[in-house]
Parts: sequence; structure tokens; C-alpha cells
Amino acid sequence: MTPHGSEDYFLHKNMHLAAFIKQKSYEKILYVLRHHWITFVPIAVLFLILMAIPFALYFLVSSLFPALLENQISYAMLVLFASAYFLAIYLFFFTRFIEFYLDITIVTNDRLMDVEQRSLFSRSISELDLYRIQDVTSDVHGVFATFFNYGTVSIKTASNNINVVAHDIPRPNKIREALIQLADQDRKYHIHDATLNE
Repeated sequence: MTPHGSEDYFLHKNMHLAAFIKQKSYEKILYVLRHHWITFVPIAVLFLILMAIPFALYFLVSSLFPALLENQISYAMLVLFASAYFLAIYLFFFTRFIEFYLDITIVTNDRLMDVEQRSLFSRSISELDLYRIQDVTSDVHGVFATFFNYGTVSIKTASNNINVVAHDIPRPNKIREALIQLADQDRKYHIHDATLNE
């Protein structure tokens, strides 16, 4: 099952993911699963609110304490404080956006790679072969998750320490079905390959 059409906007064929994986000669990227865009809306709203606070304070101070703005020292201190505040807000927003955008799960016709962006300079990458997948479950919880159709996909293997959990991805049930189908196909390929080698 490969993505096609605008219906599957969240599944992209990407051939520029060399920063995360080194593709094999026969390997094709089928799915790149990212967090649903709606999950970033609260961060964007918080960013806009935090950006508006200094402007609201400016109008408040100019109305109640106009002398503070007329004094050069206090005005310079307020500008310095506002600059540091804006820099901190931009850094916070940029960090959260990087975590949101680079936290991905890549599915090829041979394996699955989970890239977990933990912070601006911290990343964890785990990988498993598709034929090792034993069970795939999808969970959708909450009104927003149900309405916008996003949730968690849990991929389990026979090994207890190699499990992948993709959070807040669009259409989790469809992804679950696709992964089960791809795992079955890869398992048959490896069984067939092992038979030929005997």
C-alpha cells in the first residue's frame, strides 16, 4: 500500500531523508509519518499570546506610568528586558517546532525507522525490520483526536526491547493496516529467500 492523491496528505514520498537513513539499493521510502498539524496549534496559540504580552504591557505602562518611558535609563532597561523576552520566546517556539517537525517515523519496503527528536540537540533513532513486527495497534482518544482522526500507533516485536510508538499521527488505523500488510509481505519474502538458500 503506497500513498497517492491529496487524500493522504500526511504520507509523503521523500527521497531526501539521507540525514536520517542510508537507503539500500532496493529500498523505497513508502511512508513518512509526522505528528498531525492540529497537535501543534496549542503551541502556536501560546506563542501568539506570549508575543502579545509585551505590547499589552507597553500600552499599560504608557497609560499608567508615562514617566518610565520618558526616563532614558528606565526606557533602556525596558527595551533590554523586552529584547531578552522576545529572544527567549523565539527560542522556545523554534525548539518546539524542531521537536514537532523532526519527530518522524519512516517506513520503507524493508524496515521501519523511528526518529525521536527529544530537544534541539538530542535525537534518538531506532530501527527494526518489517518481518520482525508481531503486532500493531492503533489508539484514538479524545474528542479532538476522534474529530481530526489522529492517534497513536504501537508496533511490537518478538523482542521486548525493540518496540516503536508513533504518537499523534494522522489516520492511525489506516497506518496500522498498512504496516500489517507490509510486515506480512516482508515475512513471506524472507521465508521464500531462506527456502531458496537451502
